[in-house]
Amino acid sequence: MLSPRIHGGEGLGPLMVLFLLCGSSVAGADDGDYSEVLPDSFPSAAAEPLPEFQLEPDDAFIVKNRPVQLRCRAAPATQIYFKCNGEWVNQNDHVTRESLDQITGLVVREVDISVSRTQVEELFGLEDYWCQCVAWSSAGTTKSRRAYVRIAYLRKNFEQEPLGKEVRLDQEVLFQCRPPEGIPPAEVDWLKNEDIINSGQDSNFLMTIDHNLIIKQARLSDTANYTCVARNVVARRRSSTATLIVYVSGGWSLWTEWSECNVRCGRGWQRRTRTCTNPAPLNGGTFCEGAPFQRITCTTLCPVDGGWTDWAKWSACGTECTHWRSRECQAPPPRNGGRHCSGSVMESKNCTEGLCARNKKVSIEHASHPLDPGAGVAVYAGLVGALLLCVVLVLCVGVLAYRRSCRQLNGDITDSSSALTAAFHPGNYKPPRQDNPHLLHSSAPPDLTATAGSLRGPLYALQQSAANAHKIPMTTSPLLDPLPSLKIKVYNSSTLSSLELPTGGSSVDGEILSLRTVGSGPRDPHCHTLPREPGSCASGTLGSLGGRLTVPNTGVSLLVPPGAIPQGKFYEMYLIINKWEKTTLPSEGGQTVLSPVVCCGPSGMLLSRPVVLTLPHCAQLDTPDWTLTLKTQTHQGGWEEVLTVGEESLSSPCYLQLEEQSCHVLMEQLGTYSLVGQSALPQPACKRLQLALFAPRAPCLSLDYCLRVYCTQDTPHALKEVLELERSLGGVLLEEPKLLLFKDSYHNLRLSIHDIPHSHWRSKLLAKYQEIPFYHIWSGSQRPLHCAFSLERSSMAVSQLSCKICVRQVEGEGQIFQLHADVQETLPPHSPLPSGVPCVPSSQVGPYAFRLPSSIRMKICGSLDAPSARGCDWRLLAQSLGFDRYLNYFATKPSPTGVLLDLWEACHQGDADLVSLATALEEMGKSEVLVVMTTDGDC
Repeated sequence: MLSPRIHGGEGLGPLMVLFLLCGSSVAGADDGDYSEVLPDSFPSAAAEPLPEFQLEPDDAFIVKNRPVQLRCRAAPATQIYFKCNGEWVNQNDHVTRESLDQITGLVVREVDISVSRTQVEELFGLEDYWCQCVAWSSAGTTKSRRAYVRIAYLRKNFEQEPLGKEVRLDQEVLFQCRPPEGIPPAEVDWLKNEDIINSGQDSNFLMTIDHNLIIKQARLSDTANYTCVARNVVARRRSSTATLIVYVSGGWSLWTEWSECNVRCGRGWQRRTRTCTNPAPLNGGTFCEGAPFQRITCTTLCPVDGGWTDWAKWSACGTECTHWRSRECQAPPPRNGGRHCSGSVMESKNCTEGLCARNKKVSIEHASHPLDPGAGVAVYAGLVGALLLCVVLVLCVGVLAYRRSCRQLNGDITDSSSALTAAFHPGNYKPPRQDNPHLLHSSAPPDLTATAGSLRGPLYALQQSAANAHKIPMTTSPLLDPLPSLKIKVYNSSTLSSLELPTGGSSVDGEILSLRTVGSGPRDPHCHTLPREPGSCASGTLGSLGGRLTVPNTGVSLLVPPGAIPQGKFYEMYLIINKWEKTTLPSEGGQTVLSPVVCCGPSGMLLSRPVVLTLPHCAQLDTPDWTLTLKTQTHQGGWEEVLTVGEESLSSPCYLQLEEQSCHVLMEQLGTYSLVGQSALPQPACKRLQLALFAPRAPCLSLDYCLRVYCTQDTPHALKEVLELERSLGGVLLEEPKLLLFKDSYHNLRLSIHDIPHSHWRSKLLAKYQEIPFYHIWSGSQRPLHCAFSLERSSMAVSQLSCKICVRQVEGEGQIFQLHADVQETLPPHSPLPSGVPCVPSSQVGPYAFRLPSSIRMKICGSLDAPSARGCDWRLLAQSLGFDRYLNYFATKPSPTGVLLDLWEACHQGDADLVSLATALEEMGKSEVLVVMTTDGDC
């Protein structure tokens, strides 16, 4: 017999089997009779293709007791049958329709079956009821996709219903709603006074992925009744109505002007008023607190009329036979608008008792005019005018001379040796100008041990280290070597001048000449990229696969998740720790800088999802005494607040995750950022400081010996700066830095040295102690801060030194350094870093930058992104990982789980062990994800 299976291995229909059997028997019977007449071969017919489904069965839900119809259509198809749960459906249950395609001429078959509720309920097991079509043709068989049939339902009770609230104007409002359990899952709509809320038309409304309703800023028009409506194919359920009342608390208007005193003479009172209309209380808002008026006492002085004093004695008799006497209007003097005395101030009379020709009595009335002073005023006015004219002429001559000297100076071309030598003269020394610019003044050599100065100009500056605190020997510096091929032309323009670099192979100091012209395009002007310090920056070319930038040994990193950069785009990204002397500090008032100022860029690039910036900080978080604020620098150089921790809202562009020694910022806009803080009253906050003790590494060849104690913030970058500075000074760290909690108490930091063996050593410090002002430490404006203790030994034979150095805050905590050293030996360096610290590359690109494989990430996101009726979704993962301070930030993202995993990657950069994540998933009951992690991950 012929086998009824061809190609696909499926059984052929009875008609096809009958056709093959008949054809075989006929051919066998007539083979002998027509063998001589028939040709040796026949032309072969065109091969019939495999069946192709034009319509496949769709998933269906049984509503109440109504059966569902499953339909499929294929061509060319000899037969079509349904198979449900691995068993063939009875042929009598099929409704078959056959037609002919007018274009291709192929047979098109369409088959329907009906599935009842009883059939679905009779299925035992965990798998859902499914059906699929199998179509036959002469070429073989084809199977359709599986269509699942489920019994639809929607329970009556909501798992969580919204609650009514009373909020103030502009406050953020959250209405929570968890719909009833149902199949298919219910869709949720929100009604406002029975009208459907459309968040696309009103951006003040936001519906999260877990069906909550958020009103970003409550308006008066938002006072209404809100209802959560859940619906699927079975039914439509309404939650209880939640009433939102947006109230306005009253505010006082400005005070009116004080009224006039109510009495004209003596003690009275003045009054001013205000009204509770700015704004007026509304919807039950509280009335203004305080009095609507104020009253103060006033005293109006009464007018006092003037009175004459007694006449003075007569004067001596004059040449005109008269004498004088006077009086004053001072008994009392006129006050407060009182009338002046009336009558004469002076009088005269004959003093010879009639011996003169005639008696005169001249009275000078009080109101008489004095002699005309016009002549004297004219003389003084002329003298003042002449003096002013002379001053103006002198100023004009000085300005002209200054401009001429500047014009001559700006046009000069100075060779490298003279320019660099002049840069290191003391501030009060000016080298003489000579005809030959290549010669140094032989009679006035530069002071090579003087404090290093700076070459001031628009091109670059040679900054001294340690903030002018020490003298740096410059005898071995390559800066004093002649550079004949380097010429610097200085202009008055603020643009970068051109450099003529040497054409030969001579090396030049890379730190000074590593200048690059800034290219066109948007760039943050406050990111000091020219020059970039090798130990304070990281850069790399990143694309859609993402990556990680890390500044080694500083705790600063930037995580760019996969998909943050659009597909097909690549950016040269950078991460720079700004130098403190080149940065405007973000702190103001009582605030303190808690982290380095970090610039990440390029600024203005478009990101498809948040990146994670990690910053170390020095805030002591044991007690909630801090008000922490993230700030960003504007293009104008000022600082503005991005968010305050604990006061986030939907308008906050970032999310900040705080840890004990670092913080992680989720953001979608690159720029310059820093963390600042201030004490949250009434308790003062504490910041962590590091105290580091340094001494000369080389053997001491003189009687003097110097110890330096640095006070810096407890961050890796701050300690790294101090180590680099001391390395340049020839210093060595004597022991592990000590931790000091510095309190916001306005008390200074006091340093003192004790237990010096006075028989062999003496201190040059005149006072008993030294102090660093509180504000210098708290503001973070002085980096690095230190105090030096200068000691002198009695003779060169003395080599051992033992003493104590005490560092403490006045009325606060302190630390003690116990020193035992041999000053005539080379001190071994002490590394503050553990020996087992791995070397982290500054730039990691693609999957190698992430601990979590992409397959595991996709599986976790697919399992937790969709909201679960029992809350076992991304919200529970955020709670398990400790990222649940403000869940609304994650709820607004397309994949909340993906953003949580990005934050987890950043928080576990050094110890990203999958066990912690697997433990959180196991507690959530996500066993299917654990299977994938066990297979693909490294648990």
